[in-house]
Amino acid sequence: MQEITTGRIIIVGAGLGALYAALCLAPRPVLLISPDPLGSGASSAWAQGGVAAAMAQADSPEAHALDTIAAGAGTVEARVAATVTEEASAHILALTNFGTAFDRSADGGYVMSREAAHSFARVVRVQGDQAGAEIMRALIERVRNTPSIQVLEGVLARGLDSDGTKVTGVEIELAQPEGSAPVMLRGAGVLLAGGGSGGLYALTTNPARIRGQVIGMAARAGALIADAEFVQFHPTAIDCGEDPAPLATEALRGAGAHLINSEGARFMAEVHPLAELAPRDIVARAIFAQTQAGLRPMLDTRAALGPAVLAEYPAVAAACARNGIDPVIQPIPVAAAAHYHMGGVATDAHGRSSLAGLWVCGEASSTGLHGANRLASNGLLEALVFARRATQDMLEECRASETDVVALPDLPAGETPDETLVAQLRQTMTAYVGVLRDAEGLQRALATIAQIEAAQPDCAQLQNMTATATLITAAALARRESRGAHCRTDYPDTLPEAARSFLTLAEAIAFRSNPEELPA
Repeated sequence: MQEITTGRIIIVGAGLGALYAALCLAPRPVLLISPDPLGSGASSAWAQGGVAAAMAQADSPEAHALDTIAAGAGTVEARVAATVTEEASAHILALTNFGTAFDRSADGGYVMSREAAHSFARVVRVQGDQAGAEIMRALIERVRNTPSIQVLEGVLARGLDSDGTKVTGVEIELAQPEGSAPVMLRGAGVLLAGGGSGGLYALTTNPARIRGQVIGMAARAGALIADAEFVQFHPTAIDCGEDPAPLATEALRGAGAHLINSEGARFMAEVHPLAELAPRDIVARAIFAQTQAGLRPMLDTRAALGPAVLAEYPAVAAACARNGIDPVIQPIPVAAAAHYHMGGVATDAHGRSSLAGLWVCGEASSTGLHGANRLASNGLLEALVFARRATQDMLEECRASETDVVALPDLPAGETPDETLVAQLRQTMTAYVGVLRDAEGLQRALATIAQIEAAQPDCAQLQNMTATATLITAAALARRESRGAHCRTDYPDTLPEAARSFLTLAEAIAFRSNPEELPA
């Protein structure tokens, strides 16, 4: 394998966390690895709601932290919630200074939306549902104009070079249909900021490439993984047959839209006191139950928004238009879809993983902020906070050196995942590791994942996917209770003692063949 050594810090990913981290590191030389052109393949660009931050006078970081802890169903690290919410407003101001055009009132204040399980309207937004796209636009423009940042587009990270205790390089290949032979990049340090795992499911709101590969490569290198079983299903993906499914932002419900079924009946009021604004796990299960009962669930914006939905929520309007839905006069069909992975590579308060030389931020990490059920719009906030924390730590730990621009050699074709196997993996995860789970289904999923893994053992991309799928499924089998987004029909009760889960890939594989040997 060819090797390239650089004095740059290597950032894997091109979403909000990756771009913000690169800017926080400036003028320290950075190499940013992106499989797609900047802005086109990251979940951040699709985020509709915005960033949660206590900016209103009546609100406070303490109230934001309490809401985060309540939504997380007992497994949120209170210290993490307190410090993240305290820092939130500073990052909104930083994004504003980078050129993000947040919605502002006539007096210059930030316009705030209210989303599920928030006690205040505290989600800073852009044009109703354009926050992710606008934040990414501003950051990409700033990155393009920052000389210290080199962006390698069309390049995919596929593995980490590690002795089990320390990461010393990133294995990359060309992100093209035929793949390529790998190249080993060795830099001053590695920050993983490459997204979550939603695309491991057949019904998801995540971009096509977001299929757990970053978590998987860290796990294969020996990193400790936390809270892998907690996958959040967004209750209101637009049920129109698109893959990935477009999102009907939670802000619509915050603006008064109601959930109804095919008989025109509202059903959330009898499920939870907050009705449509209940925590996401509760709404997702209610949506799923309606679907299972053959009563197609729908989001009704007609009375609450009327024609305003078209102007105020352009992403939703465009998705509806593509699929022949007029939300002014018709309710929008919805379904629960894999949306956000609360689990990921376990990190400390500085974004450090269990492996020296490896930092992680964004959805690929598990910091202890989200617990068993992420509070709406805390995802982008976590990415911002830990991108800055990780980079501050890296500036102290990673030796600075002069460096040239990295140029890749010509590479022959390689091996890419068999799409039939990927489809089988996604279908398996949706069928057995989805909104509702039980031991029989989870064991069946583990066996199927092992077969998929064995069918293409030399394909690094597929091995990364199956590693993450194995961790999610094994952790779900080990947690014999229902908590937050993790719902076991065979263990419906929540245990009195709440605890986070920690698992290595080796442990998950060890009891894949003997599921009675559950990890402690």
